[in-house]
Amino acid sequence: MNKLKIPENYSGVSKTLRLPENIVENIQDLANIKNLSFNRVVISLLEFGLNNLDEDDKVEIEKLQRR
Repeated sequence: MNKLKIPENYSGVSKTLRLPENIVENIQDLANIKNLSFNRVVISLLEFGLNNLDEDDKVEIEKLQRR
């Protein structure tokens, strides 16, 4: 099973997301437990998801990125 690895901070682009309250609460709880920012945990979760996509989805993303 894959493990969640939380990397160091880096600069990025600002985006606005609408998230269900229960997800926000769970992420904030995890951030508090790990003594990290909410943003850092969201980035780690998104990176984990992208790194573990279905192979067909990975292929489609790579096609788009080659354009």
